[in-house]
Amino acid sequence: MWFHKRFDFYQMLFDQARMSEEGLKQLCDYVRTPSETLGLKVEQTEKDADELRRALIEALNLTFITPFEREDIFALSRSLDDMIDYANSTVEEMRLFQAPTNQHLVDMSEALYEGAREITMAVEGLRHMPNHMHQHIIKAKKSENRMEHLYREALAEIFKTPDVVTILKMREIYRHLSNAADRGDEAADILSDILVKNT
Repeated sequence: MWFHKRFDFYQMLFDQARMSEEGLKQLCDYVRTPSETLGLKVEQTEKDADELRRALIEALNLTFITPFEREDIFALSRSLDDMIDYANSTVEEMRLFQAPTNQHLVDMSEALYEGAREITMAVEGLRHMPNHMHQHIIKAKKSENRMEHLYREALAEIFKTPDVVTILKMREIYRHLSNAADRGDEAADILSDILVKNT
């Protein structure tokens, strides 16, 4: 008799969250002291994260019953993957444009990493959905809000420079970080929805 393989979606999502968190930590390291080695680390982590995402999608396609709505599993997985994608895009364009680092990049990356840590802890709570899971979601959203404030400050400063090329380069790099924050905020919202639907 043939049985469907059972997949642990809680663990798969947690692995994705941890991978995104690790990528954002590496982004912090890179913007503090840019180097080829650190840049390659972020790139490899993004590839590893893509593989985790691919495995989860495959598992969804092979499973009839999921622990909570499959649309929420898919959306949360996508948001977690997008966070590390934008971290990698930030590093790629800093290297491509030969853009120097600055305090704005450091501050924004740290805010993103803080949010990612809270999201990881919230995802870890999915299996049992404890009360403190909601606190991690709130903290994650606060970190993303802080990141958006830092993003606007960085834009305001860059537009004071007369160098149009620098404005264009840095605006694109800052935008990747803002997009990463948006995906973190989206992940927090999805987690909040899951919590409401299942408690």
